[in-house]
Amino acid sequence: MANKIPSNSTEKTNLHPRNLHRGRYDFKALIKALPALREFVTENEQGEPTVNFTNPEAVKTINQALLKQSYGIASWDIPEGFLCPPIPGRADYIHYIADVLAEDNNGKVPTGNSIKVLDVGVGANCIYPLIGHKAYGWSFVGSEADYIAVASAQKIVKDNGLAGAIDIRKQTSYAHIFEGIIKSGEKFDITMCNPPFHSSSKEVLQKSQRKWEKLGQDTNPGLNFGGRNNELWCEGGEPRFLNKIMSESKQFAKSCKWFSSLISQKTTLPGCYKSLDYLGATDVKTITMSQGQKTSRILVWRF
Repeated sequence: MANKIPSNSTEKTNLHPRNLHRGRYDFKALIKALPALREFVTENEQGEPTVNFTNPEAVKTINQALLKQSYGIASWDIPEGFLCPPIPGRADYIHYIADVLAEDNNGKVPTGNSIKVLDVGVGANCIYPLIGHKAYGWSFVGSEADYIAVASAQKIVKDNGLAGAIDIRKQTSYAHIFEGIIKSGEKFDITMCNPPFHSSSKEVLQKSQRKWEKLGQDTNPGLNFGGRNNELWCEGGEPRFLNKIMSESKQFAKSCKWFSSLISQKTTLPGCYKSLDYLGATDVKTITMSQGQKTSRILVWRF
């Protein structure tokens, strides 16, 4: 039996208070915004509308509907096989870093295009800049090493008339994070990153299998949210990638007020704290996020 994930009947209190997706999906409004979604909506045993989230096409279509209905993004698509992220969780990251910026602004979240954010590894989906700009009016630079992802993100920006707010830049070196992206004299309020969490493609598939087993799925339907190798894993996995981004952040301490990254594994944190202490970080924060059964963290630091 295919795993059917119903619309939530109660508020998702584990999401950030400003997250637009705390309540159940309003399928009537979503279908009105994007009629193509109707094809993927069925009813569960309780007669409630639901979508089969094991179907990658359904996942992409509900993302398109959410982006259009909640953020006014009329044109959004990604190349086949690229990461199609869940919108509610991505929105949470944006809202939590907004809280961090508010700490230096008398407790008020700063808005407008004078706030500049760097999204490291923006991906083909360009999700963080889209949500961040629509929610707070911030301007974004999105860096990306994959040329197909760069072209996709640039198309999304252009098709939605956001070229003045979102700048997609090609990272020409896989050896660097900020070097080659941050221009001389350029200043950012905060950087963000959704790093590759795994150390190999085998690990990705094993964790996918365990996820579907927990959901009662007899056979592994694959990666319903997609993702190419460089989006999902890298040599050394999350710890090695985080070590690289932290080390290079020290070199750009005068260019960025804050740095941040998602952390998937709690066991990664002690090594990060040790590295940041060695590098001389003056302020380190860990923010816990929960979406359903999944818990992740945002590591935030500055010098």
